[in-house]
Amino acid sequence: MKGFKNANVYVEGQGIIKTSLVVEDGKIISFDGDHEDLIELDENLIVVPGFIDVHVHGANNSDTMDGTIEALENITRTIAKEGVTQILATTMTQSPENIIKALENVKKYKELNLRTGAEVYGVHLEGPFISKQFIGAQPYEYIAEPSVATFKKYQEASGDTIRLVTLAPEEGAEELINYLAENKIVASLGHTNATYDDVKKAVEAGATGITHTYNAMKPLHHREVGTVGAAFLFDELTTEAISDGIHVSPPALRILYKVKPEGKMILVSDAMRAKHMPDGEYELGGQPVFVKDGQARLETGVLAGSVLKMNNAVANSKKFLGIDFTKAVDLASLNPARYLGIDHEVGSINIGKRANLVVVDQDVNVQMTIRDGYIIYQK
Repeated sequence: MKGFKNANVYVEGQGIIKTSLVVEDGKIISFDGDHEDLIELDENLIVVPGFIDVHVHGANNSDTMDGTIEALENITRTIAKEGVTQILATTMTQSPENIIKALENVKKYKELNLRTGAEVYGVHLEGPFISKQFIGAQPYEYIAEPSVATFKKYQEASGDTIRLVTLAPEEGAEELINYLAENKIVASLGHTNATYDDVKKAVEAGATGITHTYNAMKPLHHREVGTVGAAFLFDELTTEAISDGIHVSPPALRILYKVKPEGKMILVSDAMRAKHMPDGEYELGGQPVFVKDGQARLETGVLAGSVLKMNNAVANSKKFLGIDFTKAVDLASLNPARYLGIDHEVGSINIGKRANLVVVDQDVNVQMTIRDGYIIYQK
């Protein structure tokens, strides 16, 4: 596609303005409307930056851990319907063999450079370096101690595409956090029993994130503020949030948004294979998961990821937080781009940036998704 003519566009630093937008070679080259073949949109539609989901396991009955090209293509094609243009394909705590299989598959998938759906920017390695006290829906038997040597094996298998690692800092992870920081890989604290002091040491070692804040971590208490309290206090930490009204209550979400500096909260789906599927029984890491009324749970009742769509996460956040439309969009675009250090090319709309765009209405219903100038979804 060549761009849009006289449309409502959320332009970086200007808000939503009436302008044209011209795309060439996958990038935004101007806001001049004097070009041919520009798409004219309905007056109620808005062009916003593509959404970036740094924590998504699967969709449409496929999972990153399936370890097949078909699974990743299915996931990325499906979530383009949500306005997602980039993801970190997220693994989980499993046997080293299964993790390596999934990572090698991501490497092969990226080499194919398919344009059928959202881009797999890289990998979010969730586990196996987590706490046995806060396993969530991760298989207990495959939890491993943090290790630079083990991580290097995983990174090699992935073709150097691991961009983010969820780990429990209290399990002796300081050396690994240091290594990740030195190599510009995000160390995110999650599935953790970390105290305030543990988090402080992790931040000093280079940790910059919190995985699905509030969930699967030591809660706030007035004598030991735990991981949650430390997440509030350390401005260096960017906090993921699952805005489905199930994982985190709207008041808890408002607290998080209120205490974090602007730009330091991001929306994630943490979705598993049941997203875009009907209620029923599914699987996560070899464990049966039961999906009913928008909730995915193990037999024990523990939440097992979500079925949250990213456009719904944005719409929910606008409502839950009482913020304006553009601020809600930032939570799923500009903020995650800054978190990953790629905001110079994606995350907002401006000349020279990649044409990763979504056309939505005021309720964040997706009409069209564009990745590098290619339409990857159209309603």
